[in-house]
Amino acid sequence: MNSLVIVPVVLPAIIGAILIFFARFQKVQRVISAITMISLLIVSIWLAIEVYNNGIMTIALGDWEAPYGIPLVADMFATVMLLLSAIVGVCCLFFAFRTIHPSREKFYFYPFYFFLLVGVNGSFLTGDLFNLFVFFEVMLIASYILIVHGGSGYQLRESFKYVVINIFSSMFFLAGIAYLYAATGTLNIADLGVRVAELGQDGVLNVVAVVLLFVFAMKGALFPLYFWLPDSYTGPPAAIAALFGGLLTKVGIYAIIRMFTVVFNHDPTFTHNLILFVAGATMFFGVLGAVAQFNFKRILSYHIISQVGYMVMGLGIFTPLAVAGAIYYIVHHIIVKTALFLFAGISEKITGTNELKQMGGLLKTHPAFAWLFFITAISLAGIPPLSGFFSKFPLILSGMQEERYLITAVSLIVGLLTLYSMIKIFSYAFWGRQKHTEAQAKIKTGSLLVSIAPLVVLTIALGLFAEPIFSYSLEIAEELLEPSVYIESVLEE
Repeated sequence: MNSLVIVPVVLPAIIGAILIFFARFQKVQRVISAITMISLLIVSIWLAIEVYNNGIMTIALGDWEAPYGIPLVADMFATVMLLLSAIVGVCCLFFAFRTIHPSREKFYFYPFYFFLLVGVNGSFLTGDLFNLFVFFEVMLIASYILIVHGGSGYQLRESFKYVVINIFSSMFFLAGIAYLYAATGTLNIADLGVRVAELGQDGVLNVVAVVLLFVFAMKGALFPLYFWLPDSYTGPPAAIAALFGGLLTKVGIYAIIRMFTVVFNHDPTFTHNLILFVAGATMFFGVLGAVAQFNFKRILSYHIISQVGYMVMGLGIFTPLAVAGAIYYIVHHIIVKTALFLFAGISEKITGTNELKQMGGLLKTHPAFAWLFFITAISLAGIPPLSGFFSKFPLILSGMQEERYLITAVSLIVGLLTLYSMIKIFSYAFWGRQKHTEAQAKIKTGSLLVSIAPLVVLTIALGLFAEPIFSYSLEIAEELLEPSVYIESVLEE
């Protein structure tokens, strides 16, 4: 059964390679892609159930046992992220079927779509730090292709910035890996947990921890390293922007949580207080960017920045309740942010623009679209009984319990400003005088809404069934905060 762990990495890699040979056959690519994504979703559900019932599953690639070989490790946190990756992958793929231009499809859109998922899923599963770097690069190379594929001059310029920044962060990643290997003699994440615990509060380890935090913060768009994100995510088509907005920054956040629970837990007074400061600054400055914007996609892009601050806030507080809130928030945000970017794609298809001041009256001409967007928007803002409220509540509660009043106050203020900016979108784009033509008003959106409806249903379900979902998140948090469980599962021999 442990062989199931490798499927989320191998399956999209094989299918991506096969799809290269069918690049000119649009229908064949769509059929193969749809079957593969649904299969990935089924495998992810199956794997999550197996891990929940039977504990952590590992597989040693090439039969080289850890810490000498490269393990793939599926714990509850990794399987939740795999499941979210599959859900987002399915919804964005079916949305792409209806919106991606045929010229993009013919020039290897689907192969790189699956190569991106190889990098994402591999990053969630790998138990080796160097192979985390490798999977990051696989993910980033695929994202470079997708972000520039058939783009305009503006998109190409912003994509160049995205490429340069990520190459720069990859250089620091390699430097951090080299320093960590020099200090510990290993790159296996579980073995690193053992070696770092033996070394204790070593100043060199704090330096390496800061270097890797810098790397993952750049990839996760944390303060002050988020400047590359808003323009990079504004240019691509909605399906690609939604895939990026839902998943890519969360890979960086996942890496931070994994490394600062299993490995860098030797001096939380230093490392986790630094993370808490970064979280507060990310939330505050990110939401200010959203408040200042009048472009639909740019507002959503700045909200990615502000919302990842909540995720690392839970890690910075570093209690089971706070980390459980962070896990819950990651689940909520991936679902809601993907849906919102897809909604932005629909509004652009109808009105021909992303500028809010040139939009209006969508509630009158497309009421189903308008109200589905409204549900998702207030969920992002944290209005009960939707998932945004129940994911923020444990974070705020843990902040009060641990007497972290400043970060708690910042999180509440950011929530209010998030609500303001989402109401701004609704008031400009959906209320008021109709500014699009009658021909645009007749554009059908039913088939596009079908792709997004599961995400809207999920954000409602995450709120209505908050108790069992939070209990599951708490189990994940307790497993993360007891790294010996992960370490013993990997280093069993």
